[in-house]
Amino acid sequence: MRFATRDNGTADGELLLVADDGLYGLPMGSSFPNLLHSIANWDALKQHASTVAASIARGDGFAIDPTSLIAPLPRTWQWLDGSAFPNHGTLMETAFKHPPIETDKPLMYQGLSHQFLSGLEDVILPSEDDFIDFEGEFAVVTDDVPMGCPANEAMQHIRLILLLNDWSLRAVAPAEMKTGFGWIQAKPACSVAPFAITPDALGDRWINGRVCLPLRVEVNGQWFGHPSGEAMAYGFHDLIAHAARTRSLCAGTIIGSGTVSNTDYESVGSTCISERRAIEMIQDGQPKTSFLHFGDRVRMTAGHGGALFGEIDQRVAPLSQ
Repeated sequence: MRFATRDNGTADGELLLVADDGLYGLPMGSSFPNLLHSIANWDALKQHASTVAASIARGDGFAIDPTSLIAPLPRTWQWLDGSAFPNHGTLMETAFKHPPIETDKPLMYQGLSHQFLSGLEDVILPSEDDFIDFEGEFAVVTDDVPMGCPANEAMQHIRLILLLNDWSLRAVAPAEMKTGFGWIQAKPACSVAPFAITPDALGDRWINGRVCLPLRVEVNGQWFGHPSGEAMAYGFHDLIAHAARTRSLCAGTIIGSGTVSNTDYESVGSTCISERRAIEMIQDGQPKTSFLHFGDRVRMTAGHGGALFGEIDQRVAPLSQ
């Protein structure tokens, strides 16, 4: 199944069921007004979605206007972002001569969750001097997860999979990291591709809690990278178990993979500027790739020509415009 959220003037939007081709859809109706409400009533949602899908198959669906779609979850209760690709961490540690983080547990922080941007709207930010960067990630949406849920039971709590861009301000991050209190200014709102898909929609590309697809990034129309989500050191079920060790997770919790990164970066590229700059520092002694400027466009897609999740295609714009 594939869901989207249409702007209807409310904070949570209107929930749509979307056809497999991503072109047609129908509202889920008053019993399932939005995704945040519906994720907590998953079994009933699935049953009703089958009826709506049959209506779409009969030709009752309407053509979806991509510009009318907002983030599948425009706001939610919790956003927890992991760092499950060890190659990304290794490159950053090597380039900046940081000691390795001594832990055998997944890395994770809690970020901004009251706002997620659509995949097409301008990304408004205060200053180019903050070193604007993107981070291509996959993420999952959970239902209610009990405290202490083990990894071998966590898979059953994964309801939806997302493609997102975790925007980062690299000039701000070092000062916040030194405080030990976590991110505030360095992590603005994430952008999310329009379609939230169920794991079964991935078929054999959903393996051991991993999205085994390349995540393609373009900057101003030029290829930047297409590393695969398969290289996670921890699957999403492991990340869920880590997050739920001492607390429950409410339905609608989003958990991110962290920056998708592969060891064969020389051929597949990267999904963030900071990683490319780290590679340049290691190879050439200094970075060459600049951070983003106002007016730059970033596009992200994954799978089936980009139709699976829809696309993120956004322009970076100044706060003062």
